[in-house]
Amino acid sequence: MEQLRLAVVGAGNIADLNVAGYLAHPRCDVVAVCDVEPGLARAAADRWGVSRVYTDLDQLLAQDDVDAVEVLTPTHLHHAHALDALDAGKHVSVQKPMANTVDEAFEMELAATKADRMLRISECMVHYPPLVLAKQLIADGAIGRPTGLRIKTVVGQTESDFTHNLRAEGYGWRLDDRSPGGHLFDDMVHKYAVALWLFDQDIVSVQAVVRRRDLFFEPCSAIFEYGDPDLLGTMDVHYAPGMWMRSTYYGADEFFEIQGDEGLIWVTRATGEMLDLAPVVLHRGTAQSLSTTEFTDLDSSFLAGFEGSATHFVDCLLDGTAPRMTPADAAKVLQLCFAVYQASDTRLPVDPRTITGVVSPSGWADW
Repeated sequence: MEQLRLAVVGAGNIADLNVAGYLAHPRCDVVAVCDVEPGLARAAADRWGVSRVYTDLDQLLAQDDVDAVEVLTPTHLHHAHALDALDAGKHVSVQKPMANTVDEAFEMELAATKADRMLRISECMVHYPPLVLAKQLIADGAIGRPTGLRIKTVVGQTESDFTHNLRAEGYGWRLDDRSPGGHLFDDMVHKYAVALWLFDQDIVSVQAVVRRRDLFFEPCSAIFEYGDPDLLGTMDVHYAPGMWMRSTYYGADEFFEIQGDEGLIWVTRATGEMLDLAPVVLHRGTAQSLSTTEFTDLDSSFLAGFEGSATHFVDCLLDGTAPRMTPADAAKVLQLCFAVYQASDTRLPVDPRTITGVVSPSGWADW
């Protein structure tokens, strides 16, 4: 296969972000769009220059000239849609979270193995250039042995064309029992993925306190213990409805600090552009020298991670290489998410690796 023929399944709020990289890739042709709402599918197809539109997934999957699908449907549909696509002989990229339960994730992994097709999870954060650089700096020994990770997420308000164009009806399924949780499930999986990917280590124990505000948002403080007993992580999530921030996309931003024996790395943004700082700052302090390096010559837009994710999927399929986010990796992300909920509910440490099925926060979907 020299050229990938890709179909997009789901044309809702996140579709343009995820498809931009496919449209720009010289070895990828977006050949079809499928959505149960004909108007959404046709509008997306017109924006992307795609001629074929489907409202029935089975009809799309029956097309011989579709090699792979990008699944951008609501999370509770990922399991069924991925299994159907694999059964039809298609390669599959599925949006995060991978599924609603760990068991569903394992079933999807097994189905991909049986079908001899690639199943990868589209996780923009592990392709976000500032975080990719941070991981490379860690691997290169720039801060010595890593000993700590601090992740902060704040959700506030912004004025952007992107938020004005979001369809409110595209969020209903996130607020009821079609989802096992709120913001910590729907968005924080990005950050859980980073916590695991940066060090290529399992998290073996989680302690957490989770609150709930305005139905969806879940302020949280969590502590992660890694397999390396000298490496600890913390995660803080805050909802600030009266705080306005600069952002081209959502009214949110993230900050990552990686501490080592010999220095630290700051990644000062992700979703937004709240601070006037270099996207990545490296500080080294040894007996021989003190130095601070600012990395400004890299794409730090939120879109860049999505474009990198799409490019990666095409290149993996055409070059025969392994994807950065495998089903096994994504299942660990789900386990970490559910461990945070369970640790908060029980007020006891939880080993994420022991979790199967699903864990929801107390009172979820009762409001």
